[in-house]
Amino acid sequence: MISSVTSTIYSQLGSNSSLLPLAIKDVANSVGITAGSYVTGKNVESQDRFIDEFGTQAIWLGGIPFYKKLIDLTLYKLCGIDPKFDARNINYINKLKNGTAEQKAEAEAFVKYLKEKTPDHLKKSVDTALEKAAKTKNLSLVKFGISTALAIATYMGLTKYRQHYRLEQEKKELKAKQQDKFQKAQTTLGNVPPAFEGVHSNKKKGLTFTGGLQDFMFNPVKNLMLLDGAITEERLRSSESKQEFINYTIKEGGTWAFMYFAGPLFQKFFENKAMEKHGIPINFDSRIVESKQLEEAIKLGTLKSSLSAFDKLGKNPSDLSVYKFVHENPDNIIVQMAKKADIVAVTDKKSGTIDTRAFLDVNDIKALKERLGKLLESSDGKDIDEFMKQVRKLKRGSIAKNMGICIAALGIGVPLMMIASRFIIPNNREYKVKEAAAKELARENQNTKTA
Repeated sequence: MISSVTSTIYSQLGSNSSLLPLAIKDVANSVGITAGSYVTGKNVESQDRFIDEFGTQAIWLGGIPFYKKLIDLTLYKLCGIDPKFDARNINYINKLKNGTAEQKAEAEAFVKYLKEKTPDHLKKSVDTALEKAAKTKNLSLVKFGISTALAIATYMGLTKYRQHYRLEQEKKELKAKQQDKFQKAQTTLGNVPPAFEGVHSNKKKGLTFTGGLQDFMFNPVKNLMLLDGAITEERLRSSESKQEFINYTIKEGGTWAFMYFAGPLFQKFFENKAMEKHGIPINFDSRIVESKQLEEAIKLGTLKSSLSAFDKLGKNPSDLSVYKFVHENPDNIIVQMAKKADIVAVTDKKSGTIDTRAFLDVNDIKALKERLGKLLESSDGKDIDEFMKQVRKLKRGSIAKNMGICIAALGIGVPLMMIASRFIIPNNREYKVKEAAAKELARENQNTKTA
């Protein structure tokens, strides 16, 4: 049971298409920065950071998928196009049609074969998408643009709300302190006149912040990297002080470095080190490495026969021949492992029926075949059970090291740099929103006196 759970976790952490590694890194970063904000600015600053970090996380992880789903249910339905049909199929066909006579013939053959291999319940979807090729392609672009724009607009709304919220909260704290000083002074001189009591209670009521929107912003949810570029730009551009700009520069720099760039580089480095030292290829999607099916295929010799079957396509097989091979050899281990890694999409996991609406990148199939060939070579003459244990151990080790470094950098290193900047940079120690709140409160008090 424990082994199965461990295998599932590493399958997700090492998957090229899984969002789990990004989500874990982002949570570590958000928790660390929120805690650091409490150290430098106590309640209001930490609450502001909490809204910013976890509200942004909800939009980042869930915004674009939510708006895409909305477009699927409205615009796509109105146009009668299946949103699951990948427009890259249209691009591939058009590219061939615009090529040589041989490529044009291949385009016709591809369309004919695509329709032939489409399951009966999907034929209408595929036929409609191919007949309305221009509309299918344009809808895909529109969905991408609108969903991204709406997600960005949502984040900008969060920013405006957060800036207003933190200023009002800081004013509330300052008013409470002023009241406390006033009450202490009145205690020394005598009882507070009744006229002031009503004023105190009214002010407290007027500054209470409640409501579903605030509660919603405090809950972390899900999704996406492209949006991060817009979020970074918006954060830096809308910074209300030099202090906030410095904080965001450190935070966003760390995020881009360890969320996106350093992670893949570390993973590749640790995998290459392990392969150099042990002579075992582990540069697979983790779902393949963790698969017991692969282990059985090596033991029984079915991996060897599967590789031989693919080799019959020739040294430089055409895209169409590889595409046909995938469809016509469902039991081939290369095809089975491609399904596990989502290189080949299926209509459902149970049947394993290939989803012809999805795009199948034949280059990924070729690369997978080469890697499986190298794995088989390195297993020659070894106890397969022990060999595969070592493969999984090395793969898991590379993932754990990569995740450990990134989490430590994002959850500890970045927050410490932000705290340090408050003490090292001149005139940066005090929370600047507090200064702005004090000035605005002074103006309000002056206006009240004038009135």
